[in-house]
Amino acid sequence: MTRKVADCRKFPSEMNCTLTISGEEEEVVRAASEHAVSVHGHTDSLELRSQIREMLEDEKVHA
Repeated sequence: MTRKVADCRKFPSEMNCTLTISGEEEEVVRAASEHAVSVHGHTDSLELRSQIREMLEDEKVHA
């Protein structure tokens, strides 16, 4: 299974957050939404999780 990556640097942010989260898709969506709520003040919702899921990228494997 391809791991997914959520990179906070690709989301607009006043605090210039540099956190990157990688793992299986559901793990990343859960962790990224928790981060968005606790650090960035977003409200946890299906819409937030959907937006995060759309922004996920496949992890690039370095050989």
